[in-house]
Amino acid sequence: MWNWMRKSRQVLGMNARNLDFIRPGNNKKAIDLVNDKIRTKKLLQKHGLPVSKLISVIKDRKEFYNFKWDELPNSFVLKPNKGLGGEGILVTYGKKKNGKWVLPLNREASLKDIVVRVSNILDGDFSKTNVPDIAFFEERLKIHPAFKLYAYKGVPDIRVVVYNKVPIMAMLRFPTKSSNGKANLHKGGVGVGIDIASGVTTNAIMFDQKVEFLPDIKIPVRGLQIPQWDDILQLAIESSNACGLKYSGADIALDKEHGPVVLELNAHPGLSIQNANLSPLKDRLLRVKGLKIKTVKKGIKVAKELFGGELEQEVEKTTGKKIIGIINKIKLKDKKNNWHEVEVKMDTGADVSSIDEDLARSLGFGEAIDYFYQFGIKNVLTTQELEDLKQKNVYKELLKHKDIVDYKVIYSSHGISFRIEVPLNVIVSGISMNINAAVYRRENLKYPMIIGKRDLKKFLIDPTK
Repeated sequence: MWNWMRKSRQVLGMNARNLDFIRPGNNKKAIDLVNDKIRTKKLLQKHGLPVSKLISVIKDRKEFYNFKWDELPNSFVLKPNKGLGGEGILVTYGKKKNGKWVLPLNREASLKDIVVRVSNILDGDFSKTNVPDIAFFEERLKIHPAFKLYAYKGVPDIRVVVYNKVPIMAMLRFPTKSSNGKANLHKGGVGVGIDIASGVTTNAIMFDQKVEFLPDIKIPVRGLQIPQWDDILQLAIESSNACGLKYSGADIALDKEHGPVVLELNAHPGLSIQNANLSPLKDRLLRVKGLKIKTVKKGIKVAKELFGGELEQEVEKTTGKKIIGIINKIKLKDKKNNWHEVEVKMDTGADVSSIDEDLARSLGFGEAIDYFYQFGIKNVLTTQELEDLKQKNVYKELLKHKDIVDYKVIYSSHGISFRIEVPLNVIVSGISMNINAAVYRRENLKYPMIIGKRDLKKFLIDPTK
């Protein structure tokens, strides 16, 4: 009953998507183009976009009978030109001494098997409408080292859904034993959602059921960083644009030697991708509908701003801490209750926060700084000079000023320095805090303030942000 209801909702969702997004955005000419794999491949090559190398094409029976079968390479992929759902594809990994080709799952194929498969393709056994088709051989891609432990007897691929020049959702598809080494979800492949901003994998599904591990090797699929992520997003947008599609599913593989390569484009990509991402596709489509996206770079930026952070949000929820970058714009309140925006550095290597003297004066702490200078404390002190300050009760005298809340003694290779601390009200990434900052001259440094680890307890620092 549950499966019937879920499939019914998917059908309704596909119908609504067709009416609202695919039909208005994808004209018949563009749809016919991407349904023809060879035409698509040639067009993408014309635009300078990477595709797997075409080896040979068999268009009809005449070419079939005249084909030089003995010249087939030791490794190749055989495909129907207008196949559906990966049907009819044959992948070979090498040739044995007995003359047979090596197939996934330790199977093998003779030349007769190859010939029969091509004949079936020409008859239209694997085409969408059961009409005569074209068979073609192309170069077999080699698995990228990042996926070698994860993929079972095949090459994973990445489906990126692009709408209005914005990558709105992505999924990594792993081949499994159930799928016969093919990255096909309907045959038992594993689909893994990808955080758009970071290119890191999140949730996973197999037969539309949530899973935590790959079934054959029991490796967790969450947290895998996809290499060359921005290049993949760029390629997805550029290939969709080249084919004239406003709405598309771009299937991209990551080859060991060539990097991201376009496998094919789909004008009607399936909805399993939203299950892998635990996110409704329609919500994301509506958020980019009508936006004016002029460049590929802008499309990627919009995607990361609108749809990134799924993994980040989960980490924040689990730890209770906010994830921020090394450099952030914060707000500082001056003594007249006015707010100032300042770009500062988060430094977990520093114990305490510090602020440039000029910035501290602009916030209203000039009187406290001048009071400190009245004591004639040198910039660099010896151990004895520091002891003399203590004997003269200078520490206690400094703390009598209302804006000097503490002091800090700094030991470094240059000697000993003594600094006063002033109270600051700051807002970091939406979190308001009261902190103390040591005052000293930072005129030769890029940022007028650093936030030290004493004041970073509510945050996690991500150097890539």
